[in-house]
Amino acid sequence: MPAPKAYLAGPDVFLPNAAAQAEAKIAICARHGLTGISPFNPALDTSPPPETLWRRIYLDDIAMMQGCGLIIANLTPFRGASADAGTLVELGWFLGRGLPVFGYSNNTEDFAARSLAQITTSPDSNPGMAVENFGLADNLMIQGAVEYGGGIGLTLPPDGLSRPFDALDVFELCVAEAARKLTG
Repeated sequence: MPAPKAYLAGPDVFLPNAAAQAEAKIAICARHGLTGISPFNPALDTSPPPETLWRRIYLDDIAMMQGCGLIIANLTPFRGASADAGTLVELGWFLGRGLPVFGYSNNTEDFAARSLAQITTSPDSNPGMAVENFGLADNLMIQGAVEYGGGIGLTLPPDGLSRPFDALDVFELCVAEAARKLTG
């Protein structure tokens, strides 16, 4: 029986060491009996005009997702108080197809605290706007998708200490839990 293919979603493709990060994640998946599929494509021809290139990237990512049976998403806050918007679209794609959804975050700070900090430091903040405060690591819909879509909840640093964005120890915990859940 071939190893389940896991789509490795996340904004890791924007890291300066994106190729090494993708290779490391794929190796971690292999150690746990999964085949990691990274959206990072070092062979991508970036010469087409932007209106062509973004469509090619989108269609390539959809094709990769169609070949996978689960998603493991990096939901560490990216460019704001919450997870990367593109990663959330990918997570929803898997959830909508009834495929297993797993996710992790290297950040342990409460979502409400991050959101409030962003609102109070932004000159474009909306005074009086409510901030959900459920003591969760991210928006309740994100946490709900991971908990009900994969059955293990959002994987966070077990010691309660935030990690750098590109740290891989919490990713490995998530991969191990996903592998146990799928083969369990």
